[in-house]
Amino acid sequence: MQDEISRMPAEEDERAQKGVLSLLLASDFQRPWSVAEIERERGEHLGTVDAVASLEAAGLVHRCGEFVFATRAALRMDSLSL
Repeated sequence: MQDEISRMPAEEDERAQKGVLSLLLASDFQRPWSVAEIERERGEHLGTVDAVASLEAAGLVHRCGEFVFATRAALRMDSLSL
């Protein structure tokens, strides 16, 4: 039980990162998104901010002020996974 509880936040962080990245990689919506737009789309503030920061640290998104967009590496990875 203790292990299950300790894994929950990491799984939630991963789910948030996947959600943010999927928005940025969606071909219909591929454009710079503001962090506020992503928050509204996901309905969550803190998880979105943390996810964007983690994705930026991993080199999967670029930030330009309040705007976020997928890196070329993320786009290429996405095209290879199809």
